[in-house]
Amino acid sequence: MPDQKNNSWGEGELRELLCLMMIGSCIWIVGTQLGFFTVLIDATRTHQLQDLLMLSLCMSLGVVVAAVRKSFKLRKAMQDRDGAEAHAEAVARHDAMTGLANRRLFGETLAARIRVATGLPRVAVMLIDLDRFKPVNDVHGHAAGDAVLCVIADRLRALAPPQSLVARLGGDEFALLLDTDSDPEALARLAQGVIASLSQPIAWTQSRLEIGATIGIATATEESRTAEALLHAADVAMYQGKRDGRGTYRFFHLDMGQALKARARLEGELRVGIEQGEIEPFYQPVVSLPGRDLIGFEVLARWNHPRLGVLTPADFISLAEETGLIAELTWSLMRRACRDARLWPAHLQLAINISPLQLRDPHLPEQILGILTETGFAPGRLEIEITETALVNDLEAARTALKSLQSFGVRIALDDFGTGYSSLYHLRELQFDKLKIDRSYVESMRLSSERAKLVDAIIALGSSLGLLTTAEGIESGTSVDWLAGQGCTYGQGYLFGRPMDKATTDGLLTQWSDDAGRIVIAPSPAEMTEVTDCEHVDIAPPPVMRQAAA
Repeated sequence: MPDQKNNSWGEGELRELLCLMMIGSCIWIVGTQLGFFTVLIDATRTHQLQDLLMLSLCMSLGVVVAAVRKSFKLRKAMQDRDGAEAHAEAVARHDAMTGLANRRLFGETLAARIRVATGLPRVAVMLIDLDRFKPVNDVHGHAAGDAVLCVIADRLRALAPPQSLVARLGGDEFALLLDTDSDPEALARLAQGVIASLSQPIAWTQSRLEIGATIGIATATEESRTAEALLHAADVAMYQGKRDGRGTYRFFHLDMGQALKARARLEGELRVGIEQGEIEPFYQPVVSLPGRDLIGFEVLARWNHPRLGVLTPADFISLAEETGLIAELTWSLMRRACRDARLWPAHLQLAINISPLQLRDPHLPEQILGILTETGFAPGRLEIEITETALVNDLEAARTALKSLQSFGVRIALDDFGTGYSSLYHLRELQFDKLKIDRSYVESMRLSSERAKLVDAIIALGSSLGLLTTAEGIESGTSVDWLAGQGCTYGQGYLFGRPMDKATTDGLLTQWSDDAGRIVIAPSPAEMTEVTDCEHVDIAPPPVMRQAAA
C-alpha cells in the first residue's frame, strides 16, 4: 500500500513538470512568432527598463525555487502521512505484544480465502486455548504472563506450515489458518505437535512455568462456508476438548453443536435455579466408629430441576465452576444448611465442600464467617472440605484462607484423600483437622488384601499426624468392623443413610434418638444377617489382632 502511494505521488509530480514545460514552451512560441519578445526588448531599451526586467526575472526565479521547495515539503508531509496510515493499518491488524495477526486480520484473511475458492473451500481453522495460564498471571505476575505469550507466539511461528497464518485472537487464545487437502491425519499430527511444543516448560527468573494447550479443529463444509461459522465450529470443538480433560484436540462435528446448545440452555437454567432456590441442601449422616453415634452430616446439593427432575452434583457442579456461578451456589447452600441445622442438637456438625476456585478468593473467610453470623450457626459446628486439587492450584492462598477460618474454630478436612496430588508437606503445612478416605479405596477393600493395606496405611498416616479420619462409601457391616479395628474415627455411606432433605432428616433425628438422648443409627435387619468375614479375600486383621499374633 505505501509503495503504491509513493509511486502515484512520483507520477503526479512528473505530470505537473511536463505541464509546466508545455506552458513554458507555448509562451515561448507565442512570444517569438508574434514578436512579443522583440517588442518587450525594444521597450526596455527605449525606457531604460533593463534593470527592472532583470529584477522581474530574478523574482520569478525565486518564486520557482520557493515553489519547488514547497513541493518537496508537501511531498514529505504526504509521505509521512502515508507512513502513519500504513503503521496504523498494521497496528489495527496485528497484536502489539506478539506481532502476530489479530482477530480482525485473521477473520479478513479467512473470509478472503473462502471467497476466492471455487467449490468447497479447502481451509481449516485450528483454535488453540492455553491451559493453566491464569495461575501464571496470578502467581508470577503479568510480566511473566506476557513473556509466556511471546514464547508461545514464537513456537507457533516455528510450527506453522508455509502459506498458513498464525494469529492471537485475544487473551490466551491463538489460531492457525491452514490450507488443507482434507487430510485429517495431517491436521491431527500438527495438533499433537503444537500441544507437545506448548507444553514444554518456559524459564522465568528462578522458576519454570508450565502450561498446556487444548485445540479445536474445524474444516470448511457445506454447513460452515463462512468465516464466522468456521471460527464458531473450531471454538465449539475446543470447548469439547476442555470438557474432556484439556491437553488434547478435537475435530468439530455436528453433534457438538447440539451439545453446546443443550449446555447453554442448562447454564441459563442454572442461573435461574440458584436465584429461585431450586438447588437445596441434602444431608448424609456421618457416624462415629464403631458405636455409630451420629456426629453430623455432609451437605450435598440436589437440583430440583423443573424439566429434568432431581439432578445430582455430577450434573451441574462442573458447569457452575466453568461459568463462575460456583461461589453464588455454595453460599446459597451454606446459608440454607446453617439455618436448617441451627435448631438441631448442638453436637451435630455440618461438612460443606468448597470448590478449588473459591480458595483463590481473598474474601473467602469473610464470606463464610458472615454467613455463620447471619444464621447464628456456631463456627465450631462447621467443617469445610477441600480437595487435593485446590492445594496444587495455589498452596499459599489455601494456607491463608484455611488458617483464618481455623482461628475462628471452623474445622478443615481434606476430602477424597488419595485421589489427587497432596503430599506429606501439604498435610504438615496446612494442619488439617481430618482426612476423608475416598470411597474408591473403601469400596475396593473387599477385592484384595493389597487394597485393604492402602486404607490401613492412610488411617495410620492420619493417626501419626494427629488427624481424625472419615471413611466414605461404607456399604457393609463388615467394612464397619474392619475400619473401626484399624482405628478409623468416623464413617459415611449408604449403610448409615442416603442423602436426605431437611424434612426427612428432622423426622429421622427423632427416630434415631434413644432414651439417654444419644442419636445412634442401629444396624438394619439385613446388616444383622450379613456374613461377618469376607468370602473371597482375606482382609488384614486389625492392629490389636496383629500384635497378638506377633
